[in-house]
Amino acid sequence: MKSEKIRIILASKSPRRKELLENAGFEIVIIPSEAEENIDVKEPDEMVKTLSYIKAVSVYEDIKDKKVSVGDTEENANTDLSENDIVLGADTVVYAGGMILGKPKNKEDARDMIKMLSGNVHSVFTGFTIVQADGKSVTNYSETKVYVYPMTDEEIEDYISTNEPYDKAGAYGIQGLFGKYVEKIDGDYNNVVGLPVSKIIYTINNIM
Repeated sequence: MKSEKIRIILASKSPRRKELLENAGFEIVIIPSEAEENIDVKEPDEMVKTLSYIKAVSVYEDIKDKKVSVGDTEENANTDLSENDIVLGADTVVYAGGMILGKPKNKEDARDMIKMLSGNVHSVFTGFTIVQADGKSVTNYSETKVYVYPMTDEEIEDYISTNEPYDKAGAYGIQGLFGKYVEKIDGDYNNVVGLPVSKIIYTINNIM
């Protein structure tokens, strides 16, 4: 079974993740996870793997229990997962200065985050979990290092005054306005956007 035949049940409402997967040729069904994400994990790689697993398994179990539908019409609303379906959960964090940065709570939080990133290198970790129709799962992660040019206070204020930072880990989107401050990256660009698509495709092709 090759990845181009796969339908992905995405346990996320991120428009960026959906777009990345659609650009890779996948059919996508969005079923966001409602699972509790309170975990006691400090290392960024283990954190994103654990959270991705929680999200994917939660949605998989909801489908199996028929609490949610994978069908897109009333006629096939109760359709079970087929052998061509997988549930995909993902979680992304920014790791800078020994701290894990999630989404900023407010403008002050965004300012602090961007100041921390300015003129420094940080890592973006994205964990992903794939659950197959028979319940078998695999979890992995990707790390990308991002180098940011020094930013002036004015540049920081201008950036956090836009809407861009507030729904993104680390308070920035590399594919948006913040991209002009990125000197270089070491690793997968798509991972910084929100999903290491190539690694996911490679994984799918090796398990199905």
